[in-house]
Amino acid sequence: MSDPRTPFSPRGQEILEEVRRFAQAHLEPTEDRYERELLEVGPTGTPPVLDELRALALDRGLWNLFLPQLDPEAPGTPLSTLDYAPVSEILGRYPHGPEALNCNAPDTGNMEILAAFGSPTVKERYLAPLLAGEIRSAFSMTEPDVASSDPTGLTLTIRREGDELVLNGRKWFSTGALLDRCAVLVVMGLSDPDAPPHRRHSMVVVPKDAPGVSFGAEPRIFGYHDRGGHPEILYRDVRVPMDHLLGGLGDGFAIAQARLGPGRVHHCMRTLGAAERALDLMVTRSLERRPFGASLAQRGQIQEWIAESRIEIDMARQYVLAVADQIDRLGAKAAATGIAGIKVVVPRIALRVVDRAIQVHGAAGVTQFTPLARLYAHLRTLRIADGPDEVHLMTVARREIRRHHPGFRLGVPQVPDHAP
Repeated sequence: MSDPRTPFSPRGQEILEEVRRFAQAHLEPTEDRYERELLEVGPTGTPPVLDELRALALDRGLWNLFLPQLDPEAPGTPLSTLDYAPVSEILGRYPHGPEALNCNAPDTGNMEILAAFGSPTVKERYLAPLLAGEIRSAFSMTEPDVASSDPTGLTLTIRREGDELVLNGRKWFSTGALLDRCAVLVVMGLSDPDAPPHRRHSMVVVPKDAPGVSFGAEPRIFGYHDRGGHPEILYRDVRVPMDHLLGGLGDGFAIAQARLGPGRVHHCMRTLGAAERALDLMVTRSLERRPFGASLAQRGQIQEWIAESRIEIDMARQYVLAVADQIDRLGAKAAATGIAGIKVVVPRIALRVVDRAIQVHGAAGVTQFTPLARLYAHLRTLRIADGPDEVHLMTVARREIRRHHPGFRLGVPQVPDHAP
């Protein structure tokens, strides 16, 4: 993997500086207010400060920056994957950063596939209000009874009946689905059990209030009640029109791959933003605390932790930027090895940095009085979300072995080369 062949575009650099100024002037000063208001509105509501920030961002054109193929008539400023990457890192420093600019997951990935594969009806009813920031969405793929690291095993059924599609099954970890503004679900399910493994599944757009949609258990992540939740969703004879199908029947796996390429770059850069935040906190704490007559910053072990964190973050950033550049130039399929690689490396590095920061903070590091405990819980989850480390390592190994021996077959042929 080489470094990006071209620097950031002039327009990308301009937007990056505008986002940096916006973060310093508006995101950083409002973080405490966001947390207070979130307690007041509850985990399904929207803190009022978010609407204020979103209005400011929209007015400045700092909106929908993640979507290179943004329709010229839609609000926002499209950036390439490479140009958007450092923007995503800045936003990752703040819990409300991505949503303030309408660049928050899972809406980003959902908007990408609705734009690429949605019917005119889907684009009008769901994509347009998502791009305008009027509604939120959820991605309903993971199932509690199967290993969702292999999406060819998903069991929720999608059956065609005349001009309708009928869904039956159970999902969970549909992040954000409990938000009061979440209005639409993107659902992946089994539409043809007799087709080849990668042609068995389809994706369907389902209104959240469709008859037959209900909510069950609500898993918590390391005990945290995350905003919007990660709920179980039950689909019982849920009917939607055929024009709510994304692409064609059997296209679900291919659409999932299209969704997850740039999305993993976004995830990784936000994660590096969180790691930078943790490093800042580590250094500040090391300068403030003076056990045994000297500041922690004067101790060799702490200096080693700070140095290793700086080196690891900078190395990881270059890796992610190289992958982003490859996606822009060659497409997500050609960048599959790098996409898998960054998904393994970046959360691991960020976790090490956060863990060091927690240790420097002592007991305070595991409380709600710093963002470190919540960051650790979130980053540890990323080693499972969007595919566990083991699947991505298998992808990298498979491609590396085949580079030397094209006919080599590994032991689990039904698992895709870059499974979500």
